[in-house]
Amino acid sequence: MRTRPLGRTGIQVSAYTLGTMMFGPHGNPDPGECVRIVHRALDGGITVIDTADVYGGDGESERIVGKALRGRRDDVVLATKFNGPMGPGANQRGSSRRWIVAAVEGSLRRLGVDHIDLYQAHHPEPGTDVEETLGALTDLLRAGKVRAIGHSNLPASDIVEAQWVARRAGLARFRAEQPHYSILNRGIEREVLPVCERHGLGVLVWSPLAMGLLAGRLRRGNGETASAGRLHWARRHMTDERKLDAVEALAQVAGQAGLSLPHLALAFATAHPAVSSAIIGPRTPEQLDDLLAGAGTLVDDDVLDRIDEIVAPGTDVGPVDVAYVPPPLEQAALRRRPVETRAAQPKPGT
Repeated sequence: MRTRPLGRTGIQVSAYTLGTMMFGPHGNPDPGECVRIVHRALDGGITVIDTADVYGGDGESERIVGKALRGRRDDVVLATKFNGPMGPGANQRGSSRRWIVAAVEGSLRRLGVDHIDLYQAHHPEPGTDVEETLGALTDLLRAGKVRAIGHSNLPASDIVEAQWVARRAGLARFRAEQPHYSILNRGIEREVLPVCERHGLGVLVWSPLAMGLLAGRLRRGNGETASAGRLHWARRHMTDERKLDAVEALAQVAGQAGLSLPHLALAFATAHPAVSSAIIGPRTPEQLDDLLAGAGTLVDDDVLDRIDEIVAPGTDVGPVDVAYVPPPLEQAALRRRPVETRAAQPKPGT
């Protein structure tokens, strides 16, 4: 397993990160098998484990990871996330100081550790001042409860703003970003990845297999063969002819290069110089073994050029179903003046 730096943090990470979103009742409901997946990943050279307080429901994924790491904590760069809902209360979520200081204690307790190596804001929080969030995270760094801080799914403009606010206020800087990146969704190549490089941020990309479309099992006409945990996404993808066409073309490129489609997809994601590690999320030990078998795969420029012809750099083939969408794009009221205000505006030509 190759390693590379996590931005300019000084932390070294494996080219693959074990993602644990599938641990628990919504993916693999067998805690014992999930523990074995963690051990198999560590034995296979993976040094980074990424989880979140919301994964598995009520922190179940963190509890499983904590159990798996007993006796092996020092082998791992442990990353987790806060921000998602952890209860019915309005303040049991988000990026406020009030919630962060409670959320980190919950994660430390479930994981059974005294510190987190990379603590990340799971989603942008437009209603919370970034200085509020950075202030709380800076205190956690000084207290030794976390070693580095990061964010996930941030637009490039928000990444730059957070860096500027940290410098202006004398607070700790975010040191890593976790965006979605795959052959089918290359939008972050346009601004996010260059901005991360400019500011020395490490980048852990999620869903390099495009929510299973590039795993090799979801092809035109066989969406129903997907696992139960992916069937919902499969059905949505299988109605997007653009994605299906791209997958078929990419499968041909992979075959001609002597690779499986998932190995091609992971080699592509880790080929970008800004990417520190690609997060894989196996549900079973067999899936993990298949992905680890391609850990040494490198693709040459001819293969990357052919991929560029199928999906142009900096573009997305359709939307990412679970990606962050800025509130004004989802809520019409945020992009329209009130009717009475519009009525008071002078008419064109008057």
